[in-house]
Amino acid sequence: MKASLSRQSPTGSALSAGGYHHHIGLNTWESAGGQAPALGTTGLYHVAILYPTRAELGDALRRLMKAGSPLEGASDHGVSEAPYLRDPDDNGVELYRDRPMEAWPRTPEGELAMFTRAFDLQSLLAAAS
Repeated sequence: MKASLSRQSPTGSALSAGGYHHHIGLNTWESAGGQAPALGTTGLYHVAILYPTRAELGDALRRLMKAGSPLEGASDHGVSEAPYLRDPDDNGVELYRDRPMEAWPRTPEGELAMFTRAFDLQSLLAAAS
């Protein structure tokens, strides 16, 4: 399967294959105007881990909360929903599940219309397997 540029803006681009919204996202949302990472550091923004179902994502969230892992946030992106946290090295970690493609938000012209909104973590926990 061939990857192609799926989205492009002045602050970022996304590469994908097979109609997916993005497999690789490249952006300057947090770094525009900032200094480059010091030599020998990673510069990693975050790692995203895809869960196959909402129930499995809810179960992962339940286990993290039980272990006392603090959440940094949670977002509904229209195409997916995700809690965010930090690993022990302070790298961002996104746990997410995708909605079915037919449920993704679209403009009247059919273009993908992703967004970032808060979502109810309690409903995700209730969906846990």
